[in-house]
Amino acid sequence: MEENSTPLISFSEADILGGDNVVIYGLDLEVFPGEIVYIVGKVGSGKTSIFRTVTAENRLHRGSGRVCGYDLRNLRRRDVPQLRRRLGVVFQDFQLLMDRSVEANLAFVLKATGWKDSAAIARRINEVLEAVGMTTKAHKMPHQLSGGEQQRIAIARAILNDPALILADEPTGNLDDETAEGILQLLGQINREKGTAIVMVTHNRSICTRYPGRIFETRDEACREITA
Repeated sequence: MEENSTPLISFSEADILGGDNVVIYGLDLEVFPGEIVYIVGKVGSGKTSIFRTVTAENRLHRGSGRVCGYDLRNLRRRDVPQLRRRLGVVFQDFQLLMDRSVEANLAFVLKATGWKDSAAIARRINEVLEAVGMTTKAHKMPHQLSGGEQQRIAIARAILNDPALILADEPTGNLDDETAEGILQLLGQINREKGTAIVMVTHNRSICTRYPGRIFETRDEACREITA
């Protein structure tokens, strides 16, 4: 890593809220371009609260935090959409719009983030579907897809705007082992080929062994880097 690399995520002495209560005290965390970083820990230990702070769903209670160039302590509400457009987010429960096709789901995101040219939109949709192996599913409705296929579409959605950073919150939590492995391989491929940093919240520590990265553990109201 180059010494002058600017971190995509930087927290210093940050207190992280879960609801109205502090769940993580004094978080120090930096994520640089191209890295894979895991946040592991028991249910309710603050993993998802960190995730929500990065996406500006939760306000930063104390300390400093920057994400993709935005200062979380001084982030104006009108700038939150701009921040989120620089991130790709993958959820455990996919969060696809169930009333429209795969193609329409992806077009909705592109239009919401400023794309206007219909030909360019169609090309980009085809590119991301090809990247996740789902080109034949463009006209399917989400309910016609398996869980693994829905998660691949969710990853396609996450990479639409070519983000420098993907946040994945338990992305394999609702999938069987074989399907989960395919999703992990896909995220690893995106990391290698595009240099996209990935921050993954997971309770499955075996993932960290099979796909090595830096590991942070949430425990006893703290989050610290550990060795695998």
